[in-house]
Amino acid sequence: MKTIIITVVAMLLSVIVQTSATAQDFPLTIEHKFGSTTIDQQPERVASIDYSGVDNLLALGVQPVTIRYWFGENEGIFPWAADHLNSSPIVLKGLDFEQIAAANPDVIIAIASGITSEEYEKLSKIAPTVAVAPGIGDFAMPWDARALMAGKIVGKAAEAQAKVDALKAKFKSAADANPHWQGQSMAISFFYDGLPGAFTSVDTRSQVLAEFGFVVPKNIDELAGEGKFWTPFSEEQIEYLDTDLLVWTFSGDEGRDTILNWKGREFLAPSKEGRELFLGDGPRAAFSYGSLLSLDHLVDELVPMLEAATDGDPTTNKDNR
Repeated sequence: MKTIIITVVAMLLSVIVQTSATAQDFPLTIEHKFGSTTIDQQPERVASIDYSGVDNLLALGVQPVTIRYWFGENEGIFPWAADHLNSSPIVLKGLDFEQIAAANPDVIIAIASGITSEEYEKLSKIAPTVAVAPGIGDFAMPWDARALMAGKIVGKAAEAQAKVDALKAKFKSAADANPHWQGQSMAISFFYDGLPGAFTSVDTRSQVLAEFGFVVPKNIDELAGEGKFWTPFSEEQIEYLDTDLLVWTFSGDEGRDTILNWKGREFLAPSKEGRELFLGDGPRAAFSYGSLLSLDHLVDELVPMLEAATDGDPTTNKDNR
């Protein structure tokens, strides 16, 4: 399954990179999950219904006419994006077709929205709509592919490529300074409904740590099933979390205490040996958004945390525990 996912993603990135390397012309036709969409001219009024889509557009200098609220305060505009926003977009607290139509968009970006075919048909009656790439799960499109696709849609493919390249260079610099990260197993974990879970290799968070050289164990992907971005564990399956690096994401003090007080931790080698990393609200949000803006903000903070968690000394940490 993992080989298939990697092949599809590589093909997707190849197509986007080829487009980025040449001058962009309109009309532009883009293939996606529900068929193809033609954009007649470079759009000026861009509606985003993606859960973190606002960030990549703002990074490219595009002020969206709608944005999709996901979580957090300030209508989902986090500190890393606040200085880039100089307009007042409609904030969608759900998929409100009337609000989207009222924004009079030239194009609707829905590449990380989870829309159904019925919703796509309704949106397409409002404006040309681009859904997730074919062969990719609804929320499995890599962070760089999403940024490049957004750039392509709005006629700023070259700018998007430059920003992706710059961010990848930051990842590579950290990875080169820590060669022991290469091939180390990781589990990015959380608690849901009283049980632990973990994100699979198709999730944005896992893809970010993969830039440093970490890998999600095959058994986590297999347990989740093809295309799924997370999986829960039973109490009998906690050995799935016995990885070289165990990253916990949580919200607020209660979430942190749930993890710290979980009796299962005492049986996990990464917990006993100090190979855990706790990501509280700020880093967790940047990690989850997985955008040009949030990841650029996150890398400098995340690298020292990773180094402390993998230095072989169980007494050191620089995280949010």
